[in-house]
Amino acid sequence: MTSTDGSTARTATATAPRPERSGQVRRFSRAERLVHRATGWLMLLCVGTAACLYLAPLAQLVGRRHLLVTVHEWSGVLLPLPFLLGLASPAFRTDLRRLNRFAAYDREWLRAVRRRLTEPRARPAGKFNAGQKIYAGWIAGAVLVMMATGLLMWFTGVLPTISRTSAIFVHDVLAWGIAAVLIGHMRRAYRDPEARLGMRTGFVGRDWARTWHRHWTPEDPQDARGPDSADAGRAR
Repeated sequence: MTSTDGSTARTATATAPRPERSGQVRRFSRAERLVHRATGWLMLLCVGTAACLYLAPLAQLVGRRHLLVTVHEWSGVLLPLPFLLGLASPAFRTDLRRLNRFAAYDREWLRAVRRRLTEPRARPAGKFNAGQKIYAGWIAGAVLVMMATGLLMWFTGVLPTISRTSAIFVHDVLAWGIAAVLIGHMRRAYRDPEARLGMRTGFVGRDWARTWHRHWTPEDPQDARGPDSADAGRAR
């Protein structure tokens, strides 16, 4: 709609509020999505350049080893940066507390995985399920170890008591573990389009949240104050 001649008021199109997303709830803030996206790209840079440096066929195909080493080193050094910047976001800090706490229903989720039970009722979860909590803790620890061993390889004289060979061994073995875990993470994401939608847009379907994350209640004021602590007390 266009305004008429001489009109000084904004048109209805310009002033209309953004409609609510029907049947959806907010899962991630913009800051959280940016942290995830930046971390993902840096991780892919690390893994991709490592593959080109480690695997001979890729090394011969790509070449430019010095450039690959530089990109690999600096992408690894910058990997914690999105996380550190994300700490300025209250929503990000709240979700970190959620990831750091196990409730009774998380143990039930793990028992269901061991028994290969896949129905939603057998796998109760808060905003994050037990598998996501374990993955987040493991990948955070792995990144720190990779950074430490990488810096020891980069600056060989920092800790003379630790040989460069030992640092290379730990770095290489853990790199294979990270690659395997990342493949599993991406496979799970590929099989759950609603979870990908939440990370891409910040919103997920209300029915999906109630089915797979029934101990997470975004409408509850308790949820805005902190982790799924109230739900943990109600879990059986």
